[in-house]
Amino acid sequence: MAEYNLTTPLTDADIEKLKSGDVVFITGTIYTGRDAAHKRLVDSLDKGEALPFDLKGALIYYVGPSPAPPGRPIGSAGPTTSYRMDTYAPRLHALGLKGTIGKGKRSQEVKDAMIANKAAYFGATGGAGALLSLAIKGAKVIAYDDLGPEAIRELTVEKFPLLVINDCHGGELYAKPNLEAALAG
Repeated sequence: MAEYNLTTPLTDADIEKLKSGDVVFITGTIYTGRDAAHKRLVDSLDKGEALPFDLKGALIYYVGPSPAPPGRPIGSAGPTTSYRMDTYAPRLHALGLKGTIGKGKRSQEVKDAMIANKAAYFGATGGAGALLSLAIKGAKVIAYDDLGPEAIRELTVEKFPLLVINDCHGGELYAKPNLEAALAG
């Protein structure tokens, strides 16, 4: 297992070097979005409308953060369960999305899309939202403000800690052989 410091937007070369089980620290811009925001993104694509951010090289974090306490850009920002976005992820990967961040397993369709489009799925530690928020240096709503915590936000992050769950080579940390190898060191 390796450790990488990557800066967004991510490139094919960034993604191709990653293997499931690698630790990654992301610096730059990531976007937030959950179910309702993803539905709106895809509806916009269906209507031929521009999206609120460029998907090429982007990362989407599946999170609905809590309100920001005084002096902080964001409140607790722990991951939500990713499979709820599986209906939308393959299409977004085909348009250049390089990665998603969440918790839990992904569908076979999403895994196939990651392989076909050189993308990765990153795990963020569930239950550590307050700690994860410390790596978020800025946050602003850029779309769908009416969704409240589920609005799309542009986050500025510095060394945001992630674990590669699914890589673009078909590797999966949650698959039993990979997990045993990771634990064996």
